[in-house]
Amino acid sequence: MSVLSFSRPLDVSPTRSERRAASADRFLDALEEIVRKHRAQGADSRLDLDAELITGEVAHELAQARAALQRVPHVSR
Repeated sequence: MSVLSFSRPLDVSPTRSERRAASADRFLDALEEIVRKHRAQGADSRLDLDAELITGEVAHELAQARAALQRVPHVSR
């Protein structure tokens, strides 16, 4: 689900708030996908490995979200 909508003309760039909200949405969607994927696998004897894998995936998604937020230029209006 994207925060950006089609209610504005296509030639108008999204606002800083809209871009930040979209980045947060992508991050939360990615976290939900990680949870869904690992819950679907079920519990087994590889719990330590799964915990490390989940932690790595979350760290990766967090790094991507931080990078996207840092790319959002701050423009005073």
